[in-house]
Amino acid sequence: MGVTEEYYHEWKTSSKKTTTMTTAPAKLYGKNLSEYDELDVDQLLSQLSPEEISILAKEVDPDDNLLPPSERCSYECNKEATGPLNRKKLIEHINKQALETPDLPEIKPYVAGTVRGKKWVAPETNGNTEHEDKIAIDLDDEYGDALNTASQEEIIDLAAILGFHSMMNQDQYHASLLNKGQPVGLGWDGVTKATQPKVYPPEPPNQTDPDESIKRVLDDDSKLLDLNWNNIKNISDEKFENLFKALVENTHLETLSLVNVGLTDRLAGKLAEALEKNCTLRVCNVETNFISPVGIVHLVKSLLKQRSLEEFRATNQRSQVLGNKIEMELTKLIEQNPTILRLGLHLEYNDARHRIASHLQRNIDRIRQSRVGANSA
Repeated sequence: MGVTEEYYHEWKTSSKKTTTMTTAPAKLYGKNLSEYDELDVDQLLSQLSPEEISILAKEVDPDDNLLPPSERCSYECNKEATGPLNRKKLIEHINKQALETPDLPEIKPYVAGTVRGKKWVAPETNGNTEHEDKIAIDLDDEYGDALNTASQEEIIDLAAILGFHSMMNQDQYHASLLNKGQPVGLGWDGVTKATQPKVYPPEPPNQTDPDESIKRVLDDDSKLLDLNWNNIKNISDEKFENLFKALVENTHLETLSLVNVGLTDRLAGKLAEALEKNCTLRVCNVETNFISPVGIVHLVKSLLKQRSLEEFRATNQRSQVLGNKIEMELTKLIEQNPTILRLGLHLEYNDARHRIASHLQRNIDRIRQSRVGANSA
């Protein structure tokens, strides 16, 4: 048998053999990944010691962009406190460290008179510095004659009406709005002077007594229609909880203002529970606090229970941007509320703003039509 016939015989023999290719399943610590599906994670965590849980927490970064960086950081300082904070000594220490730290050495030392890189050369202008392009505005003869014969005061008043603030100073603008006539020497050719700022007295602090107001809300005082805790500092969580518990049974309070009082998500949840049971509150304002977007959704959702609240405000919170998902969820909740008339929230997306504005307008029209029908009857 020749060489060619020998190779042909080997090829025929090998072609009768079948080879089966199998892909090995993925494994983790010697086990298939499918075996981990039936494990109870809570049971495994309960078997870990506090030290092991601390080590595990350092290795895991929660994939939640709503958490502040301070809650996602795994850094732990085990040093004991050296005493109360002394801001003056801290600044002196920082300045001392800055002065004692040597500057980084330059790769190439500075040499006077040495030009490095390409020197900038101004382009040639050929002596023509005027801008050749001019904007041409086609005006009617009537408007053109009116502008050509207008005085400086009339043009300044027109600029104030159109909102051209950069064309005038504050004195000219306010004089135009108040129709007092323009000050002498402040025309187009006058010297621009800085306006002396007006001194306004500081706003007096809020004198509301939280303990007394909680007692009045709990006693269902018929004279307490408006409760204002705005800008009161260091209100304990216990007082907030007592207020929200008293708000459940209150039948006279109509306006609740809790602006800049340090409300958190936990306290916002307590407030949401109170709003679900209170049926007399008309206005609720929780602006300038530390409520997350999820907490705002919880509050807006609670308004669907009694459907008595007409105005809700919650701008300027911990997160300035709510996000598309939160805004769409808020939009759906507002569209289900037939009594809300005014909403104070900063919405980034036009779709959410337009849908909410349209729904609020429909609610206002519905109430106006019912009022007109009642009066005519």
